[in-house]
Amino acid sequence: MPTPRLFLGLAIGLLAASTALAAPAKKVDYNRDIRPLLSDNCFFCHGPDEKQRKAKLRLDVREDAIAAKAFIPGKPDASELVKRLFTKDADDLMPPPDSHKKLTAAQKDLFKRWIADGAEYQTHWAYVAPKRPAVPAGRNGVDHLVQARLKEVRLKPSPEADRRTLARRLYFDLLGLPPKPEEVDAFSNDKSPNAYAKLVERLLASPHYGERMAIGWLDVVRYADTIGYHSDTPRNVFPYRDYVIKSFNENKRFDQFTREQLAGDLFPNASQETRVASAFNRLILSTEEGGAQPKDYEQRYLTDRVRAVGTVWLAQTTGCAQCHDHKFDPVTMRDFYSLGAFFADIKEPIVGRREEGMPVPSAQDTAEVARLDGEITKFQSDFDAPHPELAAKFNAWQDAAFTAVQHDAKWKPLKPAKVASAQKSKLAVQADGSVLASGKTPDKDTYTVTVTNALKAITGLRVEALPDDSLPAKGPGRGANGNFVLTEVAVKVQAGKAKAEPVKLAAARATIEQAAAGSQKAWAAVSTIDGDAKDATLGWAVLPEVGQAQHLVLELAAPLSVEAGDTLTIELRQNSTKKEHLLGKFRLATTSEAEAARVAHPAPPPADIAAILKVTTDKRAAAQKDKLFAHFKGLAPELAKLRQQLADAKKAKTDYEAKIPKCIVSVSSETKRTVRILPRGNWMDESGTVMQPALPAFLPVSLKKDAKADAPLTRADLAEWIVAKDNPLTARVFVNRLWKQFFGTGLSKVLDDMGAQGEPPVNPALLDWLASEFRDSGWDVKHMVRTIVNSSTYRQTSVATKELQARDPYNREHARQSRWRIEAEMVRDNALTVAGLLNPKIGGPSVKPYQPDGYWENLNFPVRSYDASKGDDQFRRGLYTWWQRSFLHPSMLAFDAPSREECAAERTRSNIPQQALVLLNDPTYVESARAFAARIMKDNPGDATQRIKWAWRQALSRAPRADELATARALFDKHLAQYKADAKAAESLLKVGLATLPPVADQAELAAWTSVARVILNLHETITRS
Repeated sequence: MPTPRLFLGLAIGLLAASTALAAPAKKVDYNRDIRPLLSDNCFFCHGPDEKQRKAKLRLDVREDAIAAKAFIPGKPDASELVKRLFTKDADDLMPPPDSHKKLTAAQKDLFKRWIADGAEYQTHWAYVAPKRPAVPAGRNGVDHLVQARLKEVRLKPSPEADRRTLARRLYFDLLGLPPKPEEVDAFSNDKSPNAYAKLVERLLASPHYGERMAIGWLDVVRYADTIGYHSDTPRNVFPYRDYVIKSFNENKRFDQFTREQLAGDLFPNASQETRVASAFNRLILSTEEGGAQPKDYEQRYLTDRVRAVGTVWLAQTTGCAQCHDHKFDPVTMRDFYSLGAFFADIKEPIVGRREEGMPVPSAQDTAEVARLDGEITKFQSDFDAPHPELAAKFNAWQDAAFTAVQHDAKWKPLKPAKVASAQKSKLAVQADGSVLASGKTPDKDTYTVTVTNALKAITGLRVEALPDDSLPAKGPGRGANGNFVLTEVAVKVQAGKAKAEPVKLAAARATIEQAAAGSQKAWAAVSTIDGDAKDATLGWAVLPEVGQAQHLVLELAAPLSVEAGDTLTIELRQNSTKKEHLLGKFRLATTSEAEAARVAHPAPPPADIAAILKVTTDKRAAAQKDKLFAHFKGLAPELAKLRQQLADAKKAKTDYEAKIPKCIVSVSSETKRTVRILPRGNWMDESGTVMQPALPAFLPVSLKKDAKADAPLTRADLAEWIVAKDNPLTARVFVNRLWKQFFGTGLSKVLDDMGAQGEPPVNPALLDWLASEFRDSGWDVKHMVRTIVNSSTYRQTSVATKELQARDPYNREHARQSRWRIEAEMVRDNALTVAGLLNPKIGGPSVKPYQPDGYWENLNFPVRSYDASKGDDQFRRGLYTWWQRSFLHPSMLAFDAPSREECAAERTRSNIPQQALVLLNDPTYVESARAFAARIMKDNPGDATQRIKWAWRQALSRAPRADELATARALFDKHLAQYKADAKAAESLLKVGLATLPPVADQAELAAWTSVARVILNLHETITRS
């Protein structure tokens, strides 16, 4: 049965929802009272959009409205608007009935009073430069202006919260982490007058401060690890996230922070950091779909960027001007497309695979690459030495190579008509008839080559295994060591439409056969024609002579006659137990000479070397001789060790560089994409005016330009315009969102819209002061944070009196603090911290927490599997969770994290049953409870009651109340008995997760404490910032 206390709470809530603040009547103000009504009810048909305007009536411009007699200053009853508001005639009534909009009697009265007072218009409040209100010297501006407003509405501020609450509030707000009990105790016991200020400074200096501040910024710039559209495949961008964290930790000036993100690549001598910052421009949703229309996506990317700039820095819905002039704000289509033109220089694939990005080495990486370069230089120098001891062997090699050239002339390369891979490997036919494999390497495969240009008479088939720079160790195989295993070769001939007939192969010879290892047979050529396709332990392989061409020559049992129209099919079967040992590059050739088919001559040198060999020695130029000797050195056995050392050093560098993080960044192209106004936003209509970069006309912001006055504007100019001193939006937008972080709601509630459809600030003087202070402080973010959290306004209790519940239920006047459920990432961080599992590492690649099996089963092109992170990576902060836009981690979704498919200036905040289920059943939280339980037993040797008290302090920074203690004790006793009786249930609970914990003798007791810990972690208070 509901308690009287519950009924009282409901009554207060209903009263609060229906009671407005009692304040003295004021003169009607256009921006505060009239513009919102016009915007909501009139501007759609009678506003800035000329194409949408009806009856040629424009109400957003005073002169036009008065000329049309909509408003007659001082004469409300004669004004056409008032007549239309009060008429009983449905045909004349405004707003029209079919708009489903209706003004209240009080709102209609506002119009009458405003017209009676002269119907004065004002420039929209957000487009007027902030005016710095006077604040008494030594007084915190926040407190002065909040208390002035409270006095105006006849409310009193609340008392300061207790120190335990203040500590938890500061830790969550500045670090996103809960405090340890000893940290709360130290603050509570610090009697010095600046104890609070000292705690603030310590938290501002923490490296975790940047992580907390980054969450909101990453939301609004729509940072994610994947591209968003179609296949939603990964992209390299996490260094940008780390840049944001670092920037907040280093207190980078916000104006510089802005310049670097919009145009960091355009800086003179741009640094690695500023180029990484420019990845902001690449955070758009993009596609790799092969059938996508480039013009369509070019327009989508432009729209995404214009919307992003409008949201991130201006809180303007610029995207509403894509198809027509904005219906509520003075943003035109020209503004929209001229803003988009700023980004037309960015080099990027419109459709198709993204580039891997720019390497982002750390200082340690740079030093290691320099060391490896030193090794390479040393070995290269030794290899490049004259080596006179090789002269005699060089001459012998020339004779042998010339013979190979002559012999090779007897073979005709086959030009494949078709190549196919049984495992769908990518096989590309090259200009010289060779075939190059790429893409993912399967464990086994069979290549089928179809040929229609064979010789009329064939006595032999040659399989050339060729090196290539794209292959491991230059190939010719795709194995990590450059090797391959060709287990079987089968040849068939088909005359016309007749059945294909097998061709018998009698003998096999190779330029090199890999030696046997132990009792194993050699990797001999003959095993490719033994007819035993199932024997995966045999085949032709070439180790250690990788990185150079090798030949397998197959002699036919009888000459084969091939007529015009006949088709020759060759299967290269690679079914070895040696995984990924496949041919990387190969070419097929045939001969009609019997002698040629019986000898596996060494592979001929490349064409340019063969051409030199055909020139008599006395007529070779010095450069030709040098080139010939250099080629020989690449083959000479005497230099094999040195070649290997050089190859190993180069491979070590290549392997190391492959592990260096990469980041897609902005790169400016001299050839810019054409941007034109698209009528109705239709990308197929190219009749619109071509636009050049230009600044929006609705904000008369001055721009100092160092370059020539007639030089085209660039992204750097756009950045300067955004942070210009007289830009009225940028500073307001940032401090408004900062206020929301510390009070739960912005001074202007709609964080992404300071236009007509947004909300005027409840305390405009305070918003102006904050914006002015931010700008005048040198765009100092930590200064603003410090100013806000040191205010007595911030330090108030969040407990509302009955009067505040009734008169200010949503705390818009700030007569108290607010309380709310912490963000999704912080819910995770809180549990891991309390459990003692949190890995505090800053930055690095994104990690993958546990996720339900099959959650990605519809994530295709290609099909992907989800491999949860191992080791300490499983316990990283939520900020580092892999952000898959189309399939965001379900725990993040449950706690309202945005997908970041669009800019999210504010997260929704829900309280739903799924959240409790996540905290009870997600392996992360079950594992956290298990680890917390182990801490309860290990770190507190007392009885169950003492352990409950200890656990409460760890999770909630306070002692439990008597009723809480009794409930938790009863839960523990019940579950202890349950798990003693059911050891398998205890075992099942305690095996969840990867964490290795100290051994506990009594598994039933550990399971029982795990149950208690699960309940504590699920308490509303545990995940609430007060």
